[in-house]
Amino acid sequence: MADMAAFGDAVTAWAAGDAGGLGDVGDAAEAADAARGLAARLPVRTVVLLEGASDAEAVGALAEARGRNLAAEGICVLPMGGAMSVARFARFLGPRGLGLRLTGLCDERERDFYARGWERAGAGPEGFFVCAADLEDELIRALGVPRVEELVREEGDHRALRTFLRQPAQQGRAAEQQVRRFLGTKKGRKIRYGRVLVEALGPDRVPAPLDDLFAIL
Repeated sequence: MADMAAFGDAVTAWAAGDAGGLGDVGDAAEAADAARGLAARLPVRTVVLLEGASDAEAVGALAEARGRNLAAEGICVLPMGGAMSVARFARFLGPRGLGLRLTGLCDERERDFYARGWERAGAGPEGFFVCAADLEDELIRALGVPRVEELVREEGDHRALRTFLRQPAQQGRAAEQQVRRFLGTKKGRKIRYGRVLVEALGPDRVPAPLDDLFAIL
């Protein structure tokens, strides 16, 4: 739904201004007012706070695979551009802000950021799901390295992968670590593979954090 995307854009613009990114307090206030107006008009009830765009692609791909239209269900999937922004987003959107239900995914190393953000927003230190390293790591382990390498070939990136694996820095690393690192070496690749890896999953191979997230949506 276009309106749900507009709501997400307004929240993102407000957060950027709240952090000093817009350079104009008036712009941030205008974005906040727009978000409030859309929240009042739309059936938005839940916001899924994600660290970045690759996570959002993965969530979107799984929703499609399961025949769900999250926007139509009142669920806004919102990549924040970094986990350290979570307290700001949670404060604006949660019980002490717009009163929306919060959930999300985070990496293990970002757990404390999310827990503090949830608590300060009045949502309590629960309601989000933690990936062992990150979501890409979860997906690679669910599929297995051989299957991920097949997908890389199908996507036309096999030569780039071979070149990458010959680099001295990759020698001695576990295969899962090598592939995970490869996905993040080119702008846009990690985002693209967020969808590709999820679309390759069987229904019984969805990593637990992602599956648990959908169980409560």
